[in-house]
Formats: sequence, C-alpha cells, structure tokens
Amino acid sequence: MAATLLAGIVVASGALVGCSAPDPGVVKIALLLPESKTARYEAFDRPFFEERIAELGDYEVLYSNADQDAAKQQSQAEAALASGVKVIVLDPVDSAAAVTIVAAANAQGVPVIAYDRLIDGGTLAFHVSFDNENVGVLQGRALVDRLVADDARGGILMVNGAPTDGNAALFKRGALSVIGSSGFEILADFDTPDWSPDKAQEWVTGQITQYSGSIAAVYAANDGTAGGVIAALKAANVTPLPLVTGQDAELAGIQRIVSGDQYMTIYKAIKLEAGLAAEAAVALANRRPVASENVTGGTPTTLLSAVVVTRDTIMDTVVADGIYTVAQICTDEYAAACAAAGIR
Repeated sequence: MAATLLAGIVVASGALVGCSAPDPGVVKIALLLPESKTARYEAFDRPFFEERIAELGDYEVLYSNADQDAAKQQSQAEAALASGVKVIVLDPVDSAAAVTIVAAANAQGVPVIAYDRLIDGGTLAFHVSFDNENVGVLQGRALVDRLVADDARGGILMVNGAPTDGNAALFKRGALSVIGSSGFEILADFDTPDWSPDKAQEWVTGQITQYSGSIAAVYAANDGTAGGVIAALKAANVTPLPLVTGQDAELAGIQRIVSGDQYMTIYKAIKLEAGLAAEAAVALANRRPVASENVTGGTPTTLLSAVVVTRDTIMDTVVADGIYTVAQICTDEYAAACAAAGIR
C-alpha cells in the first residue's frame, strides 16, 4: 500500500565517523543499517536511499553500518545526534535494544523512521517495510507445494533468522502457518545468531548426521543462511539435494537457483522501500507530515508486497526490474544452466 508523502528532499553522500559540533548550514539525515553479512544492505538499501535523497535535494546523509553489534549501533546513533541530524532512519540490530536510540532521539526532538524492521518501543514517525509474516507464508507455501508436487517423503529442517531481529520471528510464524499444517514433519529448528551463514552451516551439519536420509527440505529464512545450508549438504555429499528456500534475491542466491542448488528466494522491491524512507526523511527534516493509509501502534506504516522467485521467474522479476543483468547472473560457471533455463 503506497504512502502519501509530503516531501521536498535533499542529499550528498557522506560517512559518519565520529562526533562533531552541529553545523546549522546543512541538513543532515542519518541512515543506520544493521549489518553487512546480508548482501542487500550495502548493495541495495544504502545506494538506493542515497540516490533518492540526492534526487530530492541537497542534504547530507550520515551513513553507518553496525556490523551486527547493537552497542556499536547505539554509539553510531549518539554520534549522529551529536552531529545535529534532523532525522534518523534506523534499521535496528536488536529491535528491543533500539528503544534506547529512539528515546534519545525523541528527547532531542529528532524523528525516527523504523526502516525494514520495526522497533519494540518509543515514538516513531514512520515505519516502512514489507509484510514480513506474509513473506514467511510465501516461503512456506512455495516449499510445501513443490514437495507435494514431487510426492516427496521426509521432513523439514527450519533454519530461521536472528533471534534479535523482529522480522525473523514474523518470517518464522508465517512459514509455520503453512508448514505446520502440511503433514510434513518439522525435524528440528534453529534460530541463527546474527543471520550467520557459518552458524547455519554448522547447525545443519549436525542435523545431517542425525536425520540422514530423512531430510526432504530445508526452510532457510534468507539467502545467506541458504548458502550455509547448501554448503553443509554438499560437504556431506547429500544427494539429491533437498529443496532449500531463501529470501532477498541476492545474486549468489539467484545463481544457486539457476544451478538447481536452491529452490526459491523472495524478491523485495528494495528500491521502492528505500525511496519511501528517503522521501519520508526529507519531509520530516522539513517538518512536513508523513501520512500512510496504514497505522501500526499509532505509527504511520507502509508494508510493501514481496514475490516468490524460482528458476522460471528470474527473467520476469530481478532481470525485468533491473536488479541484475543476464551477464551478471550468467557468468561462465552458470552459462550452461542459464541457457537450459531460458535466461538469455
């Protein structure tokens, strides 16, 4: 559902490296992202946000990535506030711990936009994300439908996201709403600390030993954990590979789908999400209201839709939207598989 934003924006890209005295001559907007293990943040969210801000005017973006460290993100937020930012766009490492950041910003009259992940408390000016429970439903339904079509036997391992990420709980809940009533047994489940592919790989390695021959599929909450899952399966010479899900349409995930190692991913229109956040940030920096047809806990909210990507729909989704070119996907290693899939 698109939001109606009253904006008038501005931006020049910058990096937040420390605390400095506020400069009244420039309007600053802070963008605080949570980590870089998931490729989307540096590859898409940051550049799309900065690009949209630059289109809207002459603002300065103070950017920081917390590298999955909540204390580091707290320090980055404090530095941003000390630098005189007018708005903070915050994608929290820890949705509960981030309440402290929101409170500090509220105390200084600086509005906070909850970007991608909702924050557990405080007064928020705007929230933009995806319908994350439905993302889990889409993952679970795609997985179960394919298992049924294949007349598969065996159970499902669930490799969920980080326990500190509120979105991960929504993905899990959505997926369980489908898998739990599917008739396929959930063999075991794991909440992956820090969304770490290495930790997902380590956990799945242990499950392969325990459930040898009984794993029909692995629900992996995103493409990073899916990469760890597939590495574990291949290292153990599991053949054929069970179905593996994913999310975020990372290039490596798309290539695994082309090669047949990964079954599906979820494509999100991150450019639209980042653009809405940028427009809202500029509006708020200029003391203009941000409105939306949806409200979450009193916060104007926009939840965008996501779509399933399989081998058959790569051309119609990530290629059609200009996220990747065929040349980026179909490197020499994947050329034959791309030709077989009609990706050209």
